Amino acid sequence: MAVLNKIRQRSVFLIIIIALALFSFVLADVIRNGGLSSQNSQNVIATVNGEEISREEFAREVEAFERNMGRNISTTQAVNRIWDQKLREVILEEQVEELGIRAGEGQITSLVRSQMAGNPNFTNEAGMFDENRLREYVANLKETSPQAYEQWQQFTSNLANTARLNTYYNMVSAGVGATLLEGEQAYRLQNDNINMKYVQIPYSSIPDSEVEVTKAEIKSYIESHPARFKTEAARSLQYVIFEENASSEDKSEAKEAITALRAERVEYNAAIGANDTLPGFDNTEDYSDFISNNSDLPYENRFKFRNDFTGENAEAIFNLNEGETFGPYEENGYWKLSKVVETKTIPDSVKASHILISFEGTQLGAGSGRDKEEAKQLADSIASVARNNADKFAELASEFSADTSNKEQGGDLGYFTPGMMIPAFENYVFDNSTGDIGVVETPLGYHVISIDDQTDAARAVKVATIAREIEASEKTMNDLFNEVTKFEINASEGDFTEVAKKENYEVKTVKDVKALEENIPGAGAQRRVVQWAFEEDAEVGDVRRFETTTGYIVAQLTSKKDKGLMSVEEASSVVTPILKKKKKAEIIKNRIKGNTLQEIAGNQGVSVQTADAVNLSSPTLAGAGEEPEVVGAVFSLEPGKLTEPVAGEKGVYIAELVSKFEAPAMDSYKGFAQQESAARRAQAGSRVFEALKKKAEIEDNRSRFY
Repeated sequence: MAVLNKIRQRSVFLIIIIALALFSFVLADVIRNGGLSSQNSQNVIATVNGEEISREEFAREVEAFERNMGRNISTTQAVNRIWDQKLREVILEEQVEELGIRAGEGQITSLVRSQMAGNPNFTNEAGMFDENRLREYVANLKETSPQAYEQWQQFTSNLANTARLNTYYNMVSAGVGATLLEGEQAYRLQNDNINMKYVQIPYSSIPDSEVEVTKAEIKSYIESHPARFKTEAARSLQYVIFEENASSEDKSEAKEAITALRAERVEYNAAIGANDTLPGFDNTEDYSDFISNNSDLPYENRFKFRNDFTGENAEAIFNLNEGETFGPYEENGYWKLSKVVETKTIPDSVKASHILISFEGTQLGAGSGRDKEEAKQLADSIASVARNNADKFAELASEFSADTSNKEQGGDLGYFTPGMMIPAFENYVFDNSTGDIGVVETPLGYHVISIDDQTDAARAVKVATIAREIEASEKTMNDLFNEVTKFEINASEGDFTEVAKKENYEVKTVKDVKALEENIPGAGAQRRVVQWAFEEDAEVGDVRRFETTTGYIVAQLTSKKDKGLMSVEEASSVVTPILKKKKKAEIIKNRIKGNTLQEIAGNQGVSVQTADAVNLSSPTLAGAGEEPEVVGAVFSLEPGKLTEPVAGEKGVYIAELVSKFEAPAMDSYKGFAQQESAARRAQAGSRVFEALKKKAEIEDNRSRFY
């Protein structure tokens, strides 16, 4: 009681303490999520030039895209596709609005006409698009189906946006072109050419040991070329994969289970309230039912030839006598028992034609106006006519067959092998002879079948196979979980690599994973691992376990790189060769002596080379490759003159102009100007968007949500 009294006396004090604790908890969450606007940021996938893209709207579009694509695309791929679409939409919409572009009724009508031109509901008797029919259709939608009318309005709204964008792109294209002077320049670039001689002193003539590139020089080069060395935020990881594989005990149990299915077994039957004897694989008479109830793979109720069997046991299974069993054998993750249940000597392929007579109630029989008995009588009658005159079969197929896919080809089905046709149809064509004509019933109706050709007969077997998948047992999975957890704890407390090495685990590394990537080399799509690596509270050295579809991954974050310029170490492989080339060029230039190409070549131990018919459009030197700076320097010379030493792509060059050919002037360069204009306009749309995208202020939050 004394304790309760003290609590009552200090209740106000306790309330204040609890309130402060709750406030500090909330405040910490606000700070961790980016301030007081965090609630708003949780609903914004991105901000583009101040315009927010709603997370809910973005998610709906991603889900719709995934549904449309089925299993052909991952969530991350769908997110990136919708992101590109939304980015283009927002950036271009801003431009369209700023310019005050609107879609006229005529533009929308024109787009509707082009979209609906092939729809028979909107064409007149002459096959032309009829705008009045379209108006009637829309008016009817408005009266009878508000939902469909709303979809129509959305459709026309999208067309209006398309019309506005078309206007914008047309305006951009109208401002892009080439003048007659630029047309002349294009003509000269392609047709003016020179003959030249040159000496090339290759950079390889200076050993790398003579030039040293310092970190300070690399850093200076990076800072002088920031656009080239921009880098996104990235993370590096090392990880160990743990596969959920079946143990040797699991394999033995699966083998025992499938072996036990061979013999009869007694089981309690609740329906009769007593034990019941069930047939085994060795004595069952219904293989389809037995396999359906006992196998992890379905029954293939078809005949196979030798070439249809694959694997190391193919020959042994195919050569079994009828009623003999092979196995158990392990194949593709299963234990299997295979039994030859029937053998035949049949053609390995048959060519046939058919006339399908359907009736009311069958898939293709709606509107036929005939019942089953009438269809049978018609099929028998057609078969009788065809037997008397086989040449009439094609004509009869064209007139009577319900199979529109081949009726105009005389019902020709081409060649096919066992297993490709409905069983009753297949049995007839493989069990009878070339030239036979008969009637067979299937769920589609009655088929009048003509066997047109059969290949040579060969042995075929029908094999029943029961299969039991070799899976990890619950005990194996529990043991793996304990193993993984133990490694995770030890790796967190010690050295990740050393702990893995001690347990003989393979450590894999991945460098510079970006925030929106999902694939980890060696592990496949592991989006959750990448998300964790970019979480704000993830620190270098942290270790985390992740479940995968086939087991677990234990990953460690080994480095964090912020957005900005590459470090000296990262850029070294790119910058070092550039700086070495520059330094070697200076050394070579200082060593060059002589007033003629022959003197220079003799001093440098190289030869004088020639290049004829070189132009600025394709500045390639025979024996040296593309050297635009060298060719450009020679074009500016007078015949017989030498260039100063020029640092090219593969070495330092001194060149001499031998002769220059200037193409004859044209009366007009309009054709070349038009070619240049067309080439530029073809790229205008994509280039203007890339320019707008580069200029835009984009805050991309996708990695928080996906």
